[in-house]
Amino acid sequence: MTLKIGVIGTGAIGREHIKRITNNLSGGEIVAVTDVNQEAAKSVVEQFDLNAVVYPDDKALAADKNVEAVLVTSWGPAHEQSVLAAIEAGKYVFCEKPLATTAEGCMRIVEAEMKHGKRLVQVGFMRRYDSGYVQLKEAIDNNEIGEPLMIRCVHRNPDVPESYTTDMAINDTLIHEIDVLHWLINDDYKSVQVAFPKKTSRALAHLKDPQLITLETKGGVIITSEVFVNCKYGYDIQCEVIGEEGVAYLPEFPSIVTRKDAKLSTNILTDWKQRFIDAYDIELQDFMDSIRKTGEPNGPTSWDGYIAAVTADACVKAQQTGEKETVELAEKPDFYKNEKEAVETV
Repeated sequence: MTLKIGVIGTGAIGREHIKRITNNLSGGEIVAVTDVNQEAAKSVVEQFDLNAVVYPDDKALAADKNVEAVLVTSWGPAHEQSVLAAIEAGKYVFCEKPLATTAEGCMRIVEAEMKHGKRLVQVGFMRRYDSGYVQLKEAIDNNEIGEPLMIRCVHRNPDVPESYTTDMAINDTLIHEIDVLHWLINDDYKSVQVAFPKKTSRALAHLKDPQLITLETKGGVIITSEVFVNCKYGYDIQCEVIGEEGVAYLPEFPSIVTRKDAKLSTNILTDWKQRFIDAYDIELQDFMDSIRKTGEPNGPTSWDGYIAAVTADACVKAQQTGEKETVELAEKPDFYKNEKEAVETV
C-alpha cells in the first residue's frame, strides 16, 4: 500500500520532506501540493518530477479524494486551519510544530479529532525518534537508574538571525525540550520559572541570551534547561537524567577523534539539521508505516501539541514576570490515553 500524500507549504522544510518521501523513504507518494506562493508549488513539482496536482489552497487540497494524508509544513500561524480542514475531510495529518500557535487552537484540533472518533494527527516533534533519546528513554523505562529525580539539559546554537526574539527561545527552541522531556519520564509539567544570567556580548540588543528555565513536574522532578543561542562554538544538545540509583546521559553525536599538533580533538556540529537528519527520516517513515499497519499514526499526538503550547505559554509569561508560573493543563481525555494509563484511571 502506498500512502498518497498532499503537501501544504513548499518552503524549505516542505521541500526537504518531499525529497525524503520521494527519494529516501518507502510507502509514500506526493500526489498534491499547495503554497501561498503558487510559483513555489509549481517549481517543487518540476524539481522532483512529481505526478502531483497543484491546488490553490489547503482546503481544496484536503478535499481531493485522491489524497489520503496531508503534510502541513507551512508558516506556523496557518497550521491550525490546515489541520482542521484535513480532519474535516477525514485525512491523516503530519503537522510540523507548532500544531497551532495558541493553546486554544490546539484544543480546537483535539476536539475536532475526538469528534471524528479516530486518531489522525501526528506532530513533528522529531527528537522522540532520535536514537540517543530513544536509548535514554529505554534506560529510564527499564529502571536502569531508578526513579528520575532531576534532569539537566542544554540547547545551544552558534548564532541566530536578527529576527530571533527573546520569546522565540521558548516557542522555537525550548519547545523541543518541552515535548521530549515529559515523554522521557512520562510526567506532566506543574510550574515553570525563567532566569536571565549575565547577557552575552554576542547577543543583539533586543535579545536576552542566555536563559535558564526551571520546570517542575507533577511527580516532583525538577528540570533545568539552558538555552544559549549565541554560544559561537557549535550546535550542542545535552541531556542528563539523575535517578535514585544512577545517572543517564544523552549520547554525544558520533564524530571521529583526531590526534594532531599535541591535541586530542573531536568535531562539533554547527547545523541543527545535521544533528537530527536521521530522526526526520525515521519519524516520517513511522508515520506512513503505522498508518499502513494499524490505521492510525503512532507518533506525538494532538494532545502532545496542546501540552507543548500550554507549557510554552507559561514559560513566556514567566519570562515577563520573573515569577514561578503554573502550567494549567486540562484533564487528559481517555481518547489520548495509552493502555497503561487507561487501566490506572479505571
